[in-house]
Amino acid sequence: MRIAKNILITILLLILLLPVVGGAMDNADFDTNRARLLGHMIQQQLSRNHYSQKPTDDNLSHAAFDLYLKQLDFQKRFLLLEDVAQLKAYQDQIDDSIRRGRLDLPKTGRNLLNQRIEQVQKISEELLAGKFDYQREETFETDPEKLTFLADTKQLRERWRKILKFQILSRYISLREDEVGVDDDGALLPVSKEKEEELLGLAQEKVGKAHRNLLSRMVEESEQDHYDRYLNAIARAFDPHTSYMPPTSKEDFDIQMSGSLEGIGATLREDDGYIKVVKIIPGSAAYKQGKLAADDIILKVAEGADEPVDITDTRIRDAVSLIRGKKGTEVRLTVKKPDGRRLVIPIIRDVVEIEETFVKGTAIEDKQSGQNFGYVKIPSFYRDYSGKTNRNVTDDLRNELKTLKEKKVSGLILDLRNNGGGSLADAVSVTGLFIDTGPVVQVRSGNGRVRVMRDDDRGLEYNGPMIVLVNRFSASASEILAGALQDYGRALIVGDEHTHGKGTVQALLDLDRYVNLSGMEKYIPLGAVKVTIQKFYRISGESTQEKGVTPDVILPSRLDGLESGEKYLDYALPWDHIDSAEYQRWKDSPKNIEKLRQLSKERVAKDKDFSEIITEAKEASLRREQTKQSLLLSQMLKDREQLRGANDIMAPHGAMTSSDDKDKEPPSLQEEIAEDPYVDEGKVLLLNLLANHS
Repeated sequence: MRIAKNILITILLLILLLPVVGGAMDNADFDTNRARLLGHMIQQQLSRNHYSQKPTDDNLSHAAFDLYLKQLDFQKRFLLLEDVAQLKAYQDQIDDSIRRGRLDLPKTGRNLLNQRIEQVQKISEELLAGKFDYQREETFETDPEKLTFLADTKQLRERWRKILKFQILSRYISLREDEVGVDDDGALLPVSKEKEEELLGLAQEKVGKAHRNLLSRMVEESEQDHYDRYLNAIARAFDPHTSYMPPTSKEDFDIQMSGSLEGIGATLREDDGYIKVVKIIPGSAAYKQGKLAADDIILKVAEGADEPVDITDTRIRDAVSLIRGKKGTEVRLTVKKPDGRRLVIPIIRDVVEIEETFVKGTAIEDKQSGQNFGYVKIPSFYRDYSGKTNRNVTDDLRNELKTLKEKKVSGLILDLRNNGGGSLADAVSVTGLFIDTGPVVQVRSGNGRVRVMRDDDRGLEYNGPMIVLVNRFSASASEILAGALQDYGRALIVGDEHTHGKGTVQALLDLDRYVNLSGMEKYIPLGAVKVTIQKFYRISGESTQEKGVTPDVILPSRLDGLESGEKYLDYALPWDHIDSAEYQRWKDSPKNIEKLRQLSKERVAKDKDFSEIITEAKEASLRREQTKQSLLLSQMLKDREQLRGANDIMAPHGAMTSSDDKDKEPPSLQEEIAEDPYVDEGKVLLLNLLANHS
């Protein structure tokens, strides 16, 4: 009630600020007044409800301006230094502007951007009407972070000459693959000079068409679109998981809320002008195809063999409408990997196979020792609140553990890799399957109040030795489970150098519910604010935020060196700690962990699979550092050959790696993990644990 009263007071004050318009308002006045109302409401909600309780001051204003400028022109393809200087005049004023109902920054930003887009339209048409020199040795910087804003239109023209040349050469290589083909090893077949010129001309024509469509879409963006992004920048200045969600159709609203994209099965977000993959939904078309992964940037979308559409600087709902489609149809995504590789990923749209989202387990034998171990994969911490299936991860895991106990397993490998989280209640109850009773996680509110969530259900389902596998994409509820089992000494945590590090809780506040004053209803719908309200802490008192969980035994990963995780996000909340909860360590907790680490390190050094992983990680790291792309045709063809094999190494075990495999039977769980070096190392570590307790 206190929040509602405060919002009502805000609206009353705002009425005094909104200009009185005689008669009907035109669209511009309506959008402006609506945005002013939204600004006040969002500022009030965040300042009162956000966990950090950040003041709306100049520090927040600077952060919001930084995020606003990034979303306006992150790739530095339009704005000049003089434009940026003009916008910077507002960087100290955002906090005051919100309170006063002023919208000068987004209005100025939109006008400047549209002026430059119109200039770029003329420049690009002139460039595309001419010829490009594909034998000229020059490079193009592909990392926007390394670029600077340009001084004048002469430099702008030169940047766009390189952008278009790069796009044409990339399109040429794709056309050559499609029309001329590749040999059995995947290498491009040779072409005549005449065919090369024909394909280059066709590539230039196709790039020109796609480029015109992109610029037209950008110019057509409404003033309201710019207001919405400005308000979202203010929200994201509080932390990366706080955001403003503008009203959309119910379908699009559900997409943003659940992150579930019907058709391919991925969670996406807008990130500095790009559409970035957050996670892949287990059992989905993208999951089965195997090549699309978290942190990939989707650059273009094509319907089957149709011309791809550039979706950089595109709203997420527009990108979603291109990606979605009927079951059985193909969408082709042009993707930029975190290490700089670009590839086209064909995905046959499908519904999510529900069984793939559930807990799966099997017994695996260690052939050398003859020991039988259990392996259980938890894709997510799911719970069906709709009543359609009544399935939940706790009950499914309990049943799987009972089955494995009947098989008399000597140890258990619990696989949380790529598990992005889910139900907090199930993170607690799943932990309870492995401990008798006790605290599992501490939840702290912004006012300092700490609530300890406990497992009070006496008894446990499995009491043997355990290994828990994690990686950089193990997040949220996964980190609560892994952290609790590590604090109790109940399991040995094994995997990447850290987990994701998302240790916060968000609440969704529907802004419409606070508008009940006469005259304000016309601005509905207003959308919603997703706001961070709480923070997770382990029972040891350490936060899972930012740092995540550090495994007891760290194994090499293809993702080593990749800046992936909470700590790399703009304005992420910091790691900290509170007092420890009262708990008792597990009586048979792993002994001499340092020795186990050393033994593992020695095995890994001799293992062929891990040696390949280390080599691939180093090569990927070098590719990430080498962001300058050659614009010499012969060199681009060489680069394509060098990357040919690298495009398949990130596919998960058992994933289909080609659209030609779509009719094949999916692999069994045994087949998925048969050649998984992490599972193999998990088995050896279980043997070490058994030896320590024998």
